Amino acid sequence: MIIVDRPETLVIGYAVRTTNADEADPSRARLPGLWARSGVPGAFAHIPGRLDENLYAVLFDYDGSDHQGAYTQVVGSAVRTLARLPEGMVAVRVPAVRSLKVEAHGPMPQALIEAWQEVWRHTEAGSVPPRAFTTDLEIHHPAGVDLYLAVLNSPVPAPERAQA
Repeated sequence: MIIVDRPETLVIGYAVRTTNADEADPSRARLPGLWARSGVPGAFAHIPGRLDENLYAVLFDYDGSDHQGAYTQVVGSAVRTLARLPEGMVAVRVPAVRSLKVEAHGPMPQALIEAWQEVWRHTEAGSVPPRAFTTDLEIHHPAGVDLYLAVLNSPVPAPERAQA
């Protein structure tokens, strides 16, 4: 884990609202469906102004100050501008923020699950810097996943749903 300054990122994609408790119960889990829809080859090819082929997951709108509450996750593509919003998708402006960076490498999704478990241990132990629970970002690329977790002790603007 290292501290980095993550730049602003614009993401267009599909959204769900969930909790970690719901995700632990296959009958209530929403993320597998979101990722199945988002992981289809070409799922975001029609989004104008895409930056790259990576998948981006934005976690925001947290209820509370820990990992037990509800949150919204958007999975999609990073874009240059929010010129046009495809039907059924949302846009999120992820503010620039100081972040705790965690890298997940190895077979997925197990490596990503283990990275999040490391983050939760960090949070529960009260480690420094503490998480802000404002906006977190996952960047899924061919070599693995980079997690960027907003931390306190830095200006942390709230995320905003962007208008196209």
